[in-house]
Amino acid sequence: MEEVAEEVPVVYLHDIKRQYVQGESVLTILGGAKLALWAGQSVALVAPSGSGKSTLLHIAGLLEHPDEGEVYIGGTATSGLSDAERTQIRRTDIGFVYQSHRLLPEFSALENVMLPQMIRGLKRSETVSRSKEILDYLGLGDRITHRPAELSGGEQQRVAIARAVANAPRVLLADEPTGNLDPHTADHVFQALMQLVRATQVAMLIATHNMELAHRMDRRVSIQDGQVIELD
Repeated sequence: MEEVAEEVPVVYLHDIKRQYVQGESVLTILGGAKLALWAGQSVALVAPSGSGKSTLLHIAGLLEHPDEGEVYIGGTATSGLSDAERTQIRRTDIGFVYQSHRLLPEFSALENVMLPQMIRGLKRSETVSRSKEILDYLGLGDRITHRPAELSGGEQQRVAIARAVANAPRVLLADEPTGNLDPHTADHVFQALMQLVRATQVAMLIATHNMELAHRMDRRVSIQDGQVIELD
């Protein structure tokens, strides 16, 4: 009988430990945490401020090194990679969305979405076509020539989402992406994120305080005593 290969998580955090020294004391943020993120699955990370949500996101996104443990991206261990190799993975496999949109103010919505693709080395014509397609998909087809200052908060955040998925990443990491938005706009931005998860099968981890949005996602996890725990 032919063996069927087991599906591999897009991201797997294994026994992640992270500590910070404060004066003469050591603060343990993560103490052997484990978390698997699967393709096409949305996961809400719900935990109090200071519990380590941002640290977990930064480690999952290869922006920060754990003190111990391993981060696997598509089944590949990353601890032994060079900075250049980690940067390449971030560029191609990982998308980031922050609470503040962090768009470049001097560029249009279209140009903001084109930039990460051009950095990756794609032809300009290809980046224009793909960026228009993504922005149109997110309901911004008529706003592509506008600069960030000419867009509403919700529009700016949707442009940031478009930029994050421009290179077709395998995982999307978001840190309070609706935290600065009113409830109606937050819901609109959240729907855009969920649309993209379903359409692209990206794995998504969102740190959020919004329990109403968290309950609309596939899984909910929290951080307790340095461990990642599943919530009902």
